[in-house]
Amino acid sequence: PHSVDYSCIKSFFFRLDGKTVIITGANTGIGKETARDLARRGARIIMACRDLERAEEARRDILEDTGNENVVIRKLDLSDTKSIRAFAELIIKEEKQLNILINNAGVMMCPYSKTADGFELQLGVNHLGHVLLTYLLLDLIKHSAPARIVVVASVAHTWTGLRLDDINSERSYDTMKAYGQSKLANVLFARSLAKRLQGTGVSVFSLHPGVVQSDLWRHQHQCIQVAVKIFRIFTKTTVEGAQTTIYCAVEAGLESQSGGYFSDCAPARCSRTASDDDLAQQLWEITCNMLGITWQ
Repeated sequence: PHSVDYSCIKSFFFRLDGKTVIITGANTGIGKETARDLARRGARIIMACRDLERAEEARRDILEDTGNENVVIRKLDLSDTKSIRAFAELIIKEEKQLNILINNAGVMMCPYSKTADGFELQLGVNHLGHVLLTYLLLDLIKHSAPARIVVVASVAHTWTGLRLDDINSERSYDTMKAYGQSKLANVLFARSLAKRLQGTGVSVFSLHPGVVQSDLWRHQHQCIQVAVKIFRIFTKTTVEGAQTTIYCAVEAGLESQSGGYFSDCAPARCSRTASDDDLAQQLWEITCNMLGITWQ
């Protein structure tokens, strides 16, 4: 068992019996630890994962640890809009409610590649895939209100701005800037969505989990991986890294802060760019156009 300081979550014992939660990328890292925590609270957990074999291993581990047998796996590949649509269609067919959607999955600073739909991979998975997923599930989420949408972003959103004239990185590509752009898009999306959902009973939050010891670092050069190991004392375990996600998902009284950005289980200041409503609107329009959706 992990030894963790949960003091940042006032409602540590807040139960989720009868609630349904979807967590993308729940088979590893902070997604898995988020699933473990919310399963322990009694929620029905839907692990939305691309790798079903690893997901099954994680599901068995969570079941053995929590005793919650209401943990299921559903196939979701955020790099393919066909997979996202098939997943959403299945969820709408199977589930009567969706109380919490946690957009957690992501890729980080990987070599340049494209999704099945031709989007730069980091933008496609981290931002566009989650936007489409949220769009397709939104009616079910509204029907389940009060409900929450939690977007796992990063302090990396401060690394760069949005390259609106080359958002798909087709003219030039920098791994760090592309990752930072996708995380900035996460924060701007949460901000825009929260405004559009005012009065619906659905709250939206984005967050920085901390620098976490996770599989996200798998694409980094060996020297960076060694540096991360050396400075491990300054990083968070996956359990610690999951705490702000859990906080945004369950902490009572956060509704008035919908659209906000959080870090270390508390409101935090995002970059000035991430607070730019005009930029957020431009990103919203570009995103909808790239995905071929109409979302006012």
